[in-house]
Amino acid sequence: MMIGFVRGATRIIGKSQGYFGLPLRDEVINCSVNGEGTPAMTTAWMPTPEELERLNAGAPVHLTVLGTMHPPVMVEVGEVPDEA
Repeated sequence: MMIGFVRGATRIIGKSQGYFGLPLRDEVINCSVNGEGTPAMTTAWMPTPEELERLNAGAPVHLTVLGTMHPPVMVEVGEVPDEA
């Protein structure tokens, strides 16, 4: 997956740590577990053509969390990008 630019990004994290830099959007969501007003961060990821082929053939999406503590996460499909 390639890092995408999430619409409405509010900051970029990780660049000072040596990573590419990840644009994210800080937001507040209504979570079924933590309730209304739950802080969240949303990022965008763009599959490569090869990854799209594998996804269309039924391959799963894997989420790798670095470290030993797994924070709550959500994975979903975003909106179709606007034409450039």
